Amino acid sequence: MAGEDESGGAPAAVQAEAGTSLRPNLTLEEFLGMDEPQREAELTKSQLKKFRRLEEAHKKKQAKALAQNGADGAQGSAGAAGDPQKKEKKEKKAKAAAAALQDTTYVNTTPQGDFKHLTEEMAAGYYPNAVESAWYDWWEAQGYFQADPKVAKAAGQENRFVMVIPPPNVTGSLHLGHTLMCAIEDTMARWHRMHGRPVMWLPGVDHAGIATQVVVEKQLMRESQKSRHDLGRDAFVEQVWKWKELYGGKITNQLRCLGSSCDWTREEFTLSDKLSKAVREAFVRLYDDGLIYRDRRLVNWCVTLRTALSDIEVDYVDVPGRTLMKIPGYSEPVEFGVLTKFCYKLEKPEPGSIQELVIATTRLETMLGDTAVAVHPDDERYKHLIGQHVLHPFVDRKIPIIGDRELVDMSFGTGVVKVTPAHDPNDFLCGQRHKLPEVNIFTDTGELNEHCGPKFSGMQRYAARKALEVELEKIGCARGKEENAMRLGVCSRSGDVVEPMLKPQWWVNCKEMGAAAAQAARSGELDIQPEIFRDTWYAWLDNIKDWCISRQLWWGHRIPAYKIVGVPDLEDDLWVVGRDEREAHERAVKTLGRDDVTFELVQDEDVLDTWFSSGLFPFSVFGWPDMDSEDLQAFYPTNMLETGHDILFFWVARMVMLGMKLTGTLPFKTVYLHAMVRDKNGRKMSKSLGNIIDPLEVISGCSLDQLLEKVKQGSNQDPKELKIALQAQKADFPDGIPECGADALRFGLLAYTLQPRNMNLDVQRVISYRHFCNKLWNATKFALSNLGSAFVYSEDGLRSAIAAGSANDLFILSKLETTVCDVDTMFKAYNYASAVAATYNFWLYELCDIYLESIKPAMLGELGTDAQQHSRHVLYHCLHVGLRLLHPMMPFVTEELFQRLPNRLQHEPLVKSIMIAPYPLPGELASLAEKSNTDSTLQDAARAFEQAMKVVKAIRTLRNAYGLARNVKPAMYIVCRDSGVLGDIVWCARPIKTLCMSEQVTPLDVGRSGDVPVGCAASVVDDNCEVAIALTGIVDFETEVKKLEASALEKSLLLESDKQKTQAPDYETKVPQHVREKTQTRIEKTEQEIAAIRELQDKFCALLRK
Repeated sequence: MAGEDESGGAPAAVQAEAGTSLRPNLTLEEFLGMDEPQREAELTKSQLKKFRRLEEAHKKKQAKALAQNGADGAQGSAGAAGDPQKKEKKEKKAKAAAAALQDTTYVNTTPQGDFKHLTEEMAAGYYPNAVESAWYDWWEAQGYFQADPKVAKAAGQENRFVMVIPPPNVTGSLHLGHTLMCAIEDTMARWHRMHGRPVMWLPGVDHAGIATQVVVEKQLMRESQKSRHDLGRDAFVEQVWKWKELYGGKITNQLRCLGSSCDWTREEFTLSDKLSKAVREAFVRLYDDGLIYRDRRLVNWCVTLRTALSDIEVDYVDVPGRTLMKIPGYSEPVEFGVLTKFCYKLEKPEPGSIQELVIATTRLETMLGDTAVAVHPDDERYKHLIGQHVLHPFVDRKIPIIGDRELVDMSFGTGVVKVTPAHDPNDFLCGQRHKLPEVNIFTDTGELNEHCGPKFSGMQRYAARKALEVELEKIGCARGKEENAMRLGVCSRSGDVVEPMLKPQWWVNCKEMGAAAAQAARSGELDIQPEIFRDTWYAWLDNIKDWCISRQLWWGHRIPAYKIVGVPDLEDDLWVVGRDEREAHERAVKTLGRDDVTFELVQDEDVLDTWFSSGLFPFSVFGWPDMDSEDLQAFYPTNMLETGHDILFFWVARMVMLGMKLTGTLPFKTVYLHAMVRDKNGRKMSKSLGNIIDPLEVISGCSLDQLLEKVKQGSNQDPKELKIALQAQKADFPDGIPECGADALRFGLLAYTLQPRNMNLDVQRVISYRHFCNKLWNATKFALSNLGSAFVYSEDGLRSAIAAGSANDLFILSKLETTVCDVDTMFKAYNYASAVAATYNFWLYELCDIYLESIKPAMLGELGTDAQQHSRHVLYHCLHVGLRLLHPMMPFVTEELFQRLPNRLQHEPLVKSIMIAPYPLPGELASLAEKSNTDSTLQDAARAFEQAMKVVKAIRTLRNAYGLARNVKPAMYIVCRDSGVLGDIVWCARPIKTLCMSEQVTPLDVGRSGDVPVGCAASVVDDNCEVAIALTGIVDFETEVKKLEASALEKSLLLESDKQKTQAPDYETKVPQHVREKTQTRIEKTEQEIAAIRELQDKFCALLRK
């Protein structure tokens, strides 16, 4: 899958899409210099395995050499590369330092809303809690999140950016879906803001009808043993409002922790007076246009909550076969995944012919609502029976036998299907085709009603299922049971099995609105990204069904429809709608056609589906239906709608349909859909699996004990499931989750956005981005120490540096310009994963690994004052631009480091925050370079440095091959066969010398290859170049050969011993498997170590012969 590789710890976007390594030409020396997080972040699994074996061989070789010849050994030899005792002391010291740092508790002394108190000295390392404190309050106090409607209107739709947040449920707490949403949307908002556009990112919270009512009902029962019915509607709704005031702000406060730059002064609530007015207006308008109507149809019914459910509130569970499941309201588990067979006896069977029809069903209780038995009209077995009847064994009902081509597959089962129009969607359609009666057999609470006969009326539905089995056996109509895979619809709120029920409800006719929404995408007026979701959009809208908007709840927008009662001789239910009761009364008078009749209006008890009010959100929040509203004219239509692809239909399509219908325009021009977050193994996150990750635990850190305790708290899981969940947490986080901070979490999630449908999140990769933040911190700290507090940046100073033409300065500027261009393209294409990779690679590999190392002589003043000033200006420019590139994705650490740049306000006095700093644009640096009167271009430097880095890698490989310590600085010779390459190497000779730790670098034309002295180790770089390092006087070849021979002999003895163990009688049967595997691994490892020793020995022997 894109963004992942075998390493298990590397940032997703930094790995190449095919899982290739970021360091394909890595040397052992380079590997030894990397810390473990960096190794896991940059190498593939196969590389890690290979280099860890070489590392182990290297360590053992060092230990053996020291034991034989003393700790000092020959200068530069393999044995002098390190002292185990010193190394152990160093490791202990590092662990102690790390522990001390871990115990450091940051205390924020900044008054809320003030500019952050910054210490004079930067901390020793990056601490997310310290870095991310205070900035958000200051940003908000400065008004950076707000947009002026006058400015936005003047800018016009193309030059401002408006987006509404997908309103999270008021009951909710932060989960990874919200975090991903926030990471993407805040990145968008900050990027547009840094481009100078007015940005309106409007936050809001959804009243979440079912979810909120369930929470408060449970609290009410727990605290006072009362139901909502005990309180009554008004008192219960008042109770919910109190709960909302107490707990409703939790998730918005959590969104602030992530850095969400929303305009909180405009936060909306979908049940506010403002939005309620819009809801009533929309309902009345759609009703008047004939699009809202009342009808008795099948709905998803939850008997526990006693309400209809939207499709998104129904989870589907695959039952592979006979399964016992716990169902709310039942003390014993209920059986699912079986087909129960029974027969209906024919009313008038013919002698010698069919006497009965055998039916198979997974819902036996619904046979009490059967009003027909269907066969295929072409089925030779049964077609002669069409028009006859069977007798219901338990209720006084004759059931007709009908022929139906759509419902019956004559090749499946017995070829006979029971038809229950009131409790099955397919049966309902069949019933309408054949005008069958619709017999509802359930009460709202799931009990069997009066239509089921005295024997079963009053039973719970699944108790009736068992009773029916018994009774069918008694009367000889049972025909056995068999396992059957099936799919169960389960209420996501209550866990109860959903029952299809016939209910009078309010519906929206979506056909014309759906066609318009589909056409908007087909014409390109509406842009859906990623494009793979467009076909899904068309498939759903082209086949759209009418939308049930009634919910049998008390918490929500009460439907503005009123039933006329008290009128004599009024046979049918008569309903009117109105924005208020006064308007409804006026409409009722007109409907009745006379004003002399006395009547009452009774408002519908039901509330509207939450998605109805959410569907109005992009325009109701700006003042609709007041089309002259300043906000509506300034901010509507919006520019972008970003959300998860799982609510493409439930929310996005409905916003488009309602927006086009009610406002005459699309509510937004672009839809960007993000993936669903799953665990690293691709599984949906659930309590039963123990794989739920709380984003706040990643931000602030969490011990293993805390993680386990959270799994246990409030768990009503089966003990076996709980054990699995706890084991999963222990396996995934044996040491808990370290504090990563919001920046690392955001950056990590953005790195996964290459995966459009599901992202398999590995928290270890987020941890690796925390290490990246530490790299940013330390790189900036190093840079600031070299810039000095008196340094003042100027554009003239940068132009002077460019004109000076230093190869490494021009190289890093060329890489910076390339990164700016790439990131600009990536942001415009919503390719955030690649933007993460580009910025990460620039900072980590080009700025830190190459440039900062190469300019150390200049920074120390070894190359003169001018060179020092030039490198300072280039370094400052790279920091300034690099931080601005990162800011939309990592807001906190970039602000902290940006504010620490020395004397920054002297060259940009109006830029008080990186939030309002201009985002780097392609061509800015290239334009500056053109004005610098230099003979070399940035492209020249990039080309030359690419060749130089090939040379550096070749030399480092040679150094490692001959075990040269870092303090050994041999002379180096670079022989070039091409004059252009020779010129590049001459230009880059100084950074090559620094990066290769050499005393002297001598570029040579191929004609002078004889100048390379005897006793050099050589290597071919490419067809144009080769390198040599002088080892004479540095390495005692003869001594090294002897030491290596001793080491190889020792390892050969160990190898022989292990092999003899494996050849013992009954080894395979008597020795435990894990011991055998360990021995085999040791054998393979020792063989590789011996091979490495022999290879080095051969190299020294070759030099001896010279």
